[in-house]
Amino acid sequence: MPKSQVRKKKVYTPPTDVRPTATAATRKPSPIWLPVTAVALIVVGIGWLVIYYLSEQAYPVASWGYWNLAVGFGAMVSSLILLSRWR
Repeated sequence: MPKSQVRKKKVYTPPTDVRPTATAATRKPSPIWLPVTAVALIVVGIGWLVIYYLSEQAYPVASWGYWNLAVGFGAMVSSLILLSRWR
C-alpha cells in the first residue's frame, strides 16, 4: 500500500497590526514599598477585625460600633487595590 504524502505546514507569522506596543514591554517593575504596604494593610485589617471580635466589640474604638468592620475590611480591600498595580 502506498504511503500518503506528508503535508508541510507553513511557518506562522503573526500579523503586524496586532503586535504589542513598545511601551508595554518597557514598563518598569513596581517599587519595593508597594507589596510591603499591601501585606501590611492585610495584616492590619485582619488584626483589627480579630481584636474587634475577641474584645466583644469594645476595642479598637468602642464608639465606632460596627464601623470597626468597615475599617478592617477597608484596609484589606485597599491592599487588593494596591496588589492589582503590582508588576
